[in-house]
Amino acid sequence: MAKAKFVFAFGNGVAEGAGMSKDILGGKGQGLMEMTRIGLPVPAGFTISIPACEEYYRAKRKLPKNIVDEVKTAVVKLQKMTGKKLGDAKDPLLVSVRSGAARSMPGMLETILNLGLNDVSVQGLADKTDNPRFAYDSYRRFIQMYSTTAMGLSKEPMEEMLSEMKKKLGVKNDTELKAEDLKELCAEFKAFYKSKKGEEFPQDPM
Repeated sequence: MAKAKFVFAFGNGVAEGAGMSKDILGGKGQGLMEMTRIGLPVPAGFTISIPACEEYYRAKRKLPKNIVDEVKTAVVKLQKMTGKKLGDAKDPLLVSVRSGAARSMPGMLETILNLGLNDVSVQGLADKTDNPRFAYDSYRRFIQMYSTTAMGLSKEPMEEMLSEMKKKLGVKNDTELKAEDLKELCAEFKAFYKSKKGEEFPQDPM
C-alpha cells in the first residue's frame, strides 16, 4: 500500500499535485499547481494538503511526525531550488505562509509573511538589500503576524505599541519610522511575546 503524501511541491517546473482536486490542495494550492503545469513562471514553494490539516485535528491539534518530516524535506528542496536558507546570516530565504481552503473564504484566512527572519538574518537582509529600514519593518511585521496568527496573542497590544511610538516621535504614518525605531519596536514586540508565552520569541525558522 502506497504511503500517504501530504506535502506537494510546485514551481520551477515542478508540479507534484497536478490533477488533484481543491479538496486535497485547496483553491490556492490547486491554482499554483495548474499554473506550474501549463508552464507559467511560478516561484517555488509547496502546499500542505487539507488532509494534513485533518490529521492535525484528529491528533488533538498536534501535527504527526510523518507530516513534520515531509515539511522539513520540502523546505530542504526549496532551499536547494532557491540557493537560499531559512535564517541565513547573509542572504536568508523568506517565505509566505498562506492559508487555503477547498472553498473561497474572502477575508477569513490568515497569512504570515517573512518567515525566515530572526535576530541574525534580519541583519543579513539589511546588508543584502542595503535597506535596514525595509529589513526591520519586515521583521516587525513577521513578529506581529506570527504572534497573533500562529500563537493566538491579541493584536491590540502590539498595535498600541506602534501607535505609542509614532506619537512619541511626532509622526503619523508607519513609513515615517526609521530603521532604529523599527528595531526598537521589534524588541518591544519580542518582550511582549515573552511576557505572554513565558519563553523567548523563536529564533529557529524550522
